[in-house]
Amino acid sequence: MFTGIIQAVGRLAGMDSTGGDSRLTIETGLLPLNDAKLGDSIAVNGVCLTAVALGAQYFAADVSRETLSCTTLGEWKPGQAVNLELALTPSTRLGGHIVSGHVDGVGEVLTRSSDARSVRFVLAAPASLARYLAAKGSICVDGVSLTVNGVNGNRFELNIVPHTLAETTLAALLPGQRVNLEVDLLARYLERLVLGEQAAIPKSGITESLLAEAGFKE
Repeated sequence: MFTGIIQAVGRLAGMDSTGGDSRLTIETGLLPLNDAKLGDSIAVNGVCLTAVALGAQYFAADVSRETLSCTTLGEWKPGQAVNLELALTPSTRLGGHIVSGHVDGVGEVLTRSSDARSVRFVLAAPASLARYLAAKGSICVDGVSLTVNGVNGNRFELNIVPHTLAETTLAALLPGQRVNLEVDLLARYLERLVLGEQAAIPKSGITESLLAEAGFKE
């Protein structure tokens, strides 16, 4: 588990294909690896990866076909900057929100505009994720815990403050770029709870009649 509070910006040092999947080598920059161990989880642009090799300032991780197909990872190039976060410990401050590192989908940056010292972005999420977006709710974009400013269908707006711009890769985002998205974990579980027994029925989804039965509508 993670918080979405980025600890360091690293760099993709290499990506080697091995029979359909890949092995990444990540230079970790200022990320503290002094107590890291083989098998530890490290979030890279919001993707939870397992360290299979460790050095003083790098780690390597294997990436499955599933992860390559569900994230932007397969589009990365050597030298690309990446957001890094070590997994939570019992003493970690939960400064962002609960993040699993399991990417739900890939979004696209639609617009970027300056707003005083901040930058405003409008992004499009996959249509299947629109129901999890809520104004003033949480979303994880390339591993960064952020507050949704507004929602219009599957489009949502973000306001990125100067500190976040300086400490993450978000300052470099431009219209047309694709990003990893993870919706609020609580929203996903709430959906299953509302479905109740119908959760066992494939692709039933939440309907107005189901919400009424559950007491959410009159």
